[in-house]
Amino acid sequence: MTTVAPPRAGRREWIGLAVLALPTLLLSMDLSVLYLAVPHLSADLRPSGAQLLWIMDIYGFLMAGFLVMMGTLGDRIGRRRLLLTGAAAFGAASALAAFATSPEMLIATRALLGIAGATLAPSTLALLRTMFHDPKQRTAAIGVWTVCFSAGSVLGPLAGGALLAHFWWGSVFLAGIPVMLLLLVLGPVLLPEHRESGAGSVDLASAAMSVVAVLGVIYGMKDIATHGLGLPSLLTIVGGVAVGALFVRRQRRLTDPLLDLGLFTSPRFGSALGIMGLAVLVMSGTLFFVAQYLQLVRGLSPLRAGLWMVPMALGVVVGAVTTAQLIRRIRPPFVMGAGLLVSCGAFVALSQMETDSPVGLFAAGVFCMSFGVAPVMILGLELAVGSAPPERAGAASSVAETVQEFALGLGIAAVGSIGTAVYRSDVDGALPAGVPADAARAAEDTIGGAVHAAGELSGATGDALLAVTRAAFTHGLQTAATLCAVLAAVGALVTVTVLRNARPAEHPAEEEAEALGGTS
Repeated sequence: MTTVAPPRAGRREWIGLAVLALPTLLLSMDLSVLYLAVPHLSADLRPSGAQLLWIMDIYGFLMAGFLVMMGTLGDRIGRRRLLLTGAAAFGAASALAAFATSPEMLIATRALLGIAGATLAPSTLALLRTMFHDPKQRTAAIGVWTVCFSAGSVLGPLAGGALLAHFWWGSVFLAGIPVMLLLLVLGPVLLPEHRESGAGSVDLASAAMSVVAVLGVIYGMKDIATHGLGLPSLLTIVGGVAVGALFVRRQRRLTDPLLDLGLFTSPRFGSALGIMGLAVLVMSGTLFFVAQYLQLVRGLSPLRAGLWMVPMALGVVVGAVTTAQLIRRIRPPFVMGAGLLVSCGAFVALSQMETDSPVGLFAAGVFCMSFGVAPVMILGLELAVGSAPPERAGAASSVAETVQEFALGLGIAAVGSIGTAVYRSDVDGALPAGVPADAARAAEDTIGGAVHAAGELSGATGDALLAVTRAAFTHGLQTAATLCAVLAAVGALVTVTVLRNARPAEHPAEEEAEALGGTS
């Protein structure tokens, strides 16, 4: 059978990719840019403990909650139109957040940033599907997108630290305004418009149900990671799952559903998303401990800890470049499987970390971890989004990003809870004599509480408390890394077994037929 080669992208498309890469980087940076600004905004706005948690978390919560709705909305009203609308909203909300005068105002503007971010995220990824038809070029473009999204969370604290060295805490939000202005100016010129023809109106009930379901599950997961397993967090997760089940049932009955469940009839779509989710889960589960290890066990400042996290961002970059070279000769599933095995080795190295291990060993571990995860995320996204019809790319992209958010929350909650249980078990009964009851309770709860309590005790007692809790936390890190090593090894085996025939293709229906035994 004669096939026509898909058109290759030219200079305009590659410049357009650069325009899309900037907001992608910014969206990810905004998840972590406030880490170093907390002391400054706390002194200025004086938020309560609960308000501070909402300031930090509501951006990610609402972005995850609105992804499904916004991805489908972009397919219907136009992806470029939604992207530019979101850019204008994100820029305006950034300005409001920078000059917030109360905790309530900052929480509200961070919420607006999250909703605006949900309009940007699926649009950027879906537009890549429209702009890059050649499979190899599309894989490279998705690699750039993945690098920007992954590196942003690492660069956020560094950018925040650089701005805070010269300006007030609100400056961390102003960095987004020039990026959005650039997108608003160049977007109409460089980016194509694409919408699903003949689409109906958005079902508002389905939209509300999707938001409630995602928010309920992710909030419950993060609450477990922060406060441990409890009835409120379990009820929140169960409620979210129940609403999600009702959402799925409603989609099956609608003639024009918000989420096309037919996407999941493709074996490649579901399998690629599952394996990509596993990679995000093991990485996020370990990183939950890694950042705390540098600051609370090794005693590094937030900025120095951020610098030691830079190898993780470099690993993603090197992994993306290597992936683009390897898939020219090796099938994507085997590249993904090899990446998971590299990550498995990195987790094994991290499981050997002690309280006094060289920080260089840590840097090598996180570099290899992100280097191995990079091909799984890039090719997983490519296989999933590439398996969807072009007119459903926005919906497929939003589902893929929602899976990433779920995996991120599940990794922090599940792996984080196991490591936290090990920490609390080791600390229980091992505290040195002379530690007051209040300090003991704080130390048994979290290592952050232990470090704060140790600072208020006398020298010998404080040092002994730090020694016990730091050893216990390191044991928790070792346990979490060991668990992630096992999961990565199992994931590698599943990848090369389930997806062994998968490859990026312009005509996914033909590929699915081949995978099921058909001929082309």
